[in-house]
Amino acid sequence: KIFTRHQIQLPKIIFSYHEHNEGKAGNKILKFLQEGKNVVLCSDAGTPGLSDPGYRIISAALQAGHHVDIIPGASAVTAALLASGLPTSSFTFKRFPPRKEGQRKRFLALEKDVPHTLIFFESPHRVEVFLKEAGDIFGDRLAAVCIDLTKMYEEVHRGYLDELGQLFSGKKIKGEVTIVVSGSNPKFTRRSAPGTKPILTTD
Repeated sequence: KIFTRHQIQLPKIIFSYHEHNEGKAGNKILKFLQEGKNVVLCSDAGTPGLSDPGYRIISAALQAGHHVDIIPGASAVTAALLASGLPTSSFTFKRFPPRKEGQRKRFLALEKDVPHTLIFFESPHRVEVFLKEAGDIFGDRLAAVCIDLTKMYEEVHRGYLDELGQLFSGKKIKGEVTIVVSGSNPKFTRRSAPGTKPILTTD
């Protein structure tokens, strides 16, 4: 799509590199690099290597002594952080939480007392469950649910975890979801400041 849009001649060799073939495709990439060819890893959304298998081939190429240039693309991590209205001075990206309930709760509990902003990717089918469990573990903190950032039907919903949980109760979501949760700080937790309102309303 990129080559067609900009009327660039297509490369002679194009192939997929993803989680199901990264071993085989990775070896193919390394072989091309050893032959002195240039290889480009491109994503149709987001930045390759963030919650994608891209970091493995980057690491392998570097270990083999090859030069790697990075051309940043749109990233849901930083876009969601800025759109949330929450502190940006210190944050942690936690990727996708585990699918199983027990593992997911332990995963969240590890971050209960950290002071910095937390960023998660989540399946659109598990947003309601995530918001409830996050509220149970973290307390009713300010958060933001960001859907399809930088795309045509982008949505950003801001509020406390309890409010957002109610908003997404039984709601079907389409698209990629990034959730931002404030760090452990009384000024961002509703139960520690009775009567306070969200700093930002739901879009």
